[in-house]
Amino acid sequence: MEELKDLAPKASIEAVEFLQSIEPEELQLCLFVDSLVTISDTGRELGEFTITIQQATYHDEDCYLIHANSHGCIDDIPCGTSIMAYVSKRLETLEQHHHEYVKIKDHPLDRKSYMVREEDQLVVNKIVTEGQDEKRHAFTFPWSSVEGFISEASNLLILRILAKRKAVPENMVFLSFDTETNLCTSTFKELGSRNQTVGREVMEVFGIERAIHSEKDLPTMWHFFFLFDGHLASRVQIGSPVTMKLIQMPLLKEKEEEEQKPVFEKKPLIWEEDMHLYSKYLDRKEELKANHTTYVRHHPELKAIMADFLQFLLLRKPEDVFTFAADYFAPFSSQKHLETSFQMSNKANPLMKNN
Repeated sequence: MEELKDLAPKASIEAVEFLQSIEPEELQLCLFVDSLVTISDTGRELGEFTITIQQATYHDEDCYLIHANSHGCIDDIPCGTSIMAYVSKRLETLEQHHHEYVKIKDHPLDRKSYMVREEDQLVVNKIVTEGQDEKRHAFTFPWSSVEGFISEASNLLILRILAKRKAVPENMVFLSFDTETNLCTSTFKELGSRNQTVGREVMEVFGIERAIHSEKDLPTMWHFFFLFDGHLASRVQIGSPVTMKLIQMPLLKEKEEEEQKPVFEKKPLIWEEDMHLYSKYLDRKEELKANHTTYVRHHPELKAIMADFLQFLLLRKPEDVFTFAADYFAPFSSQKHLETSFQMSNKANPLMKNN
């Protein structure tokens, strides 16, 4: 494993200060799901793109779980990217799995990388498979040399924060990786506002450009546009023939009011008249019904046992049904009684004396 100590790329003071300025309340308002459709330049739907950010715990540390997926077909070639990562509340990447694939006939391309923080260093393992050829690489970076580093996962969280602030500070230069896992710089640029049609509504969206400046290749740039609450409305990589667009309005997240709220008189809750609760009740009812049906189907002996018991019960007609039932099912237990109500009902019912 090679240790990389190239000190050339450095994050700017503005970038580090921006990361330090992020408040927990801001992060809490970034916990939601984005769901977009991948569309070609001719308007054809090619796939889907989703981003989920939620609270999690990583080795007893409170953090955020970020999961992004993009899958589809471009020119009838299946391709996709998936990212799953744990990011700290300081936006440091604790662990990240990144997978990209392009299933070209007779020459598929598959890239997998695993990044993890181990004590005072960042460790990256990478596997690149082209056709039948597989190459493995391993790198380590001293943690002190990657201050201001943002992974692909933490980038998604930063974009939501910038969108909600509706401002991109100047001179922010972060550290990142290029496609070959070379440490390089990454920047953000404000693109201003424009209108975008989402479903049947015309919404104002705020634009941000992200660029990765590789020292060994041309810059890679993306344009993102966001709704006011941080939901992603569109995403395009410059030079790509496809765009990811929001086609259905999500449930927008409003900032909770910090002012004192008025006190309302408590009213008795009639859950049958509450549409939300009644809907949850119906959903739970159907869920239980399906679970019970599945269980009965997997245990056909249950119907036979219950049918026999009910037939016996109706023939004997005992006064004490509970005791009779307990005695009937006693043989299934390890304990048995010499004289039971089951036997007594047999004596009392002349119809059963010959059985």
